[in-house]
Amino acid sequence: MSTPPLLIPPAAIGAAFLLLPTVGLLIRVPWSGLREIFADSGVTQALRLSIQCSLSAAGISLVLGVPLAWVLARSRLPFTQILRAGVALPLVLPPVAGGVALYLAFGRFGVLGQYLDRWFGFTLPFTTNGVIAAETFVSMPFLVVAVEGALRGAGHAQEEAAATLGASPARVFWTVTVPAVAPSIVSGLVLCWARALGEFGATITFNGSLAGVTKTMPIAVSQALEDSPQAAEALSLVLLLIALAVLVGLRQRWLHAVSA
Repeated sequence: MSTPPLLIPPAAIGAAFLLLPTVGLLIRVPWSGLREIFADSGVTQALRLSIQCSLSAAGISLVLGVPLAWVLARSRLPFTQILRAGVALPLVLPPVAGGVALYLAFGRFGVLGQYLDRWFGFTLPFTTNGVIAAETFVSMPFLVVAVEGALRGAGHAQEEAAATLGASPARVFWTVTVPAVAPSIVSGLVLCWARALGEFGATITFNGSLAGVTKTMPIAVSQALEDSPQAAEALSLVLLLIALAVLVGLRQRWLHAVSA
């Protein structure tokens, strides 16, 4: 089917609007000076911290998010709808508001944080663990939504057959359910990790910017815009390449989902 002529101009403007910032970044990046920029201890520190925290957040999301997705998809409890809305809330919550909410929950005087501090001497704000908590908060819903959708679409026939043959619920889950939704777990996990890697608002609101402790790549980019624009461009390039790799890696998965 040919494209209606009236759609071409707005489509071209929309594509240009979305692509031009990326093109501008690629043009302006100081390619010849990248080695010197990445040799700076502050830049490498931010890179290392971002990778460490985002991988930790993805791991926590995997351990907690898959069981949560199963409960949302298969449970018939009366509060499931409310729980589903609450789990998805970080997807639409402004990041700064998410950081404030985290502080009110886990800060030294927060709903839970005051007891963690009083009983165990454990605090989250302005620590690397706090960064992981903030990144997990904003990224886990991506994994939960992806896996829940797959669980809802998967049939129950194989699970029921395994149960009929005497398999325990745990064995059915690990040997039948998980393999059936494994592609969605992988794609959701990658999206979760990418979101954690790029998290800025909730992280800086909840943890501030302490070099080597809470200063991740997005925070370093924001601060470098004032002091060292070339470093900001280089760090932005890293985030861009990671985002591009995620899109390319998940392209076949998305195309399959659209065509199914």
